Amino acid sequence: MEDVVSNTRRWEDLDTDILMKIFQLLDIFQLTSGIAHVCSAWRMACCDPLLWKKLDLSMLRSNFIKIPLEPFVYVDERSDKKLTRLLKISLSLSRQSIVTLIFHFNLYVSDDQLTYTAERCPRLKRLVLPAWNRIKRTGMCKAIRSWKELESLTMPSIANPPYLLEEIAAHCKNFSELKIMGPCDIFFASTLAAFVPKLKVLSLRCSTLYKEALILILDSLQHLEVLNISHCILIEGLPPPQYKRYMDEIDPVIRQKASRLREFITCMHDSCITCQRTRNDEGILRWYKYEERFWKEDEVASLAL
Repeated sequence: MEDVVSNTRRWEDLDTDILMKIFQLLDIFQLTSGIAHVCSAWRMACCDPLLWKKLDLSMLRSNFIKIPLEPFVYVDERSDKKLTRLLKISLSLSRQSIVTLIFHFNLYVSDDQLTYTAERCPRLKRLVLPAWNRIKRTGMCKAIRSWKELESLTMPSIANPPYLLEEIAAHCKNFSELKIMGPCDIFFASTLAAFVPKLKVLSLRCSTLYKEALILILDSLQHLEVLNISHCILIEGLPPPQYKRYMDEIDPVIRQKASRLREFITCMHDSCITCQRTRNDEGILRWYKYEERFWKEDEVASLAL
């Protein structure tokens, strides 16, 4: 019996490389379920930077109801506590290794949760933002100031973008990629020109896009290399509505201005399902209506999830 016991390997004696291969197969919920407390060897493996290059919370959504007053949503307390617990464990195990952080667009993160995360992810390079409702200007600015290495941002809407892009311009010197999941008007295009004129990649897919805004972007962003306007509703003219005209194709002026780009990605086909969805939703896509993967897609590979 003693010989049998002595020849039996214990879990804590398992080779670290093997542990790592096993842990890489686990999702975020499994990684934070308590396996780091099994033994010191498992905790060491759970803290390996290779496991924490990306913190993907895109499967986590808040349990909420809409309310008539700010912040216009009420988040269930259990839902909030679940997110807080997940963030605390993940950010403790990651030891500042996270370079990509992905939130679901229907995850209502609070100011405290965002700033707590930002302080513990100082090396962040790519951010997919959650819903804005519960995040105040001070909280967002404080977070951006922590992310000095930020290069890529996906925004679920363009709610009050000037201060955000101004903070990025001031603190994120390597910023080069932006994706907007909402309409693009002349005001927003002017904000881009003012604060991120060196932007290299821009995706405005599946939204309402004004011709005047598109021309301003092409004229002002001289460093732009890739522009994705696929599945957009392209509008000529400015509000009020009676002065607007929907365009059926990209006109020669825009194509000539876009000819300097490395990639100009367009799609305005009646047979395209994604184009149909944008039109049916009148240029403000209701992402929650469609399959879960839909909001993660992008024709620009570096912006797809």
